[in-house]
Amino acid sequence: MKKIHYAIVAIALFSTSVLIGCTANSENPAKTEKVAVKSEEAIIKRGEYLVGIMGCQDCHSPKRMGAKGPEIIPELHLSGHPADQPIGKVVPEALKNGWMLFGPDGTASVGPWGVSFSANLTSDATGIGTWSYEQFKTALTQGKSKGLATARPLLPPMPWVNYTNMAEEDIEAVFKYLKSTKPVKNAVPAPIPPDKLAQL
Repeated sequence: MKKIHYAIVAIALFSTSVLIGCTANSENPAKTEKVAVKSEEAIIKRGEYLVGIMGCQDCHSPKRMGAKGPEIIPELHLSGHPADQPIGKVVPEALKNGWMLFGPDGTASVGPWGVSFSANLTSDATGIGTWSYEQFKTALTQGKSKGLATARPLLPPMPWVNYTNMAEEDIEAVFKYLKSTKPVKNAVPAPIPPDKLAQL
């Protein structure tokens, strides 16, 4: 009789623990959601870190001269070459003498490929605001303009060949961070081919 009694008590305790477990799980959606939000924040934070150490702002952020040299203009961070910034007459002369040059703030460069302008990477429609993840991945790892498979190659100095083997989670983190940036409206000019440089 004692054995039966112990068995009943054990079953009751087991049932209670299962019930408590189920109740706890039913209250967890909010907790799970909170964890998911934190996870998304962590991904974006990692993306910000990667963009920093990859030096994206070196070319993609307009700068002004400060006490210690060029300084990123915070409100224009990652917005690419300013559409209204002129190209100096030095360009064709520099090329004739075998130079490859950066513009004064690093957002434009000139070489045998002509003149290239760094893209707007902010979340604005003139940047990558309307891009899909696949587009971004194609641009970054295959060097295709606008992330379109049939588009022209990305021009120097964009070092896309360095990112061909970039881990998927890192590409995703960079993409999510860029999508989270403040939109800056700036339609970057089209590149200038070498045969048009004499007209500058």
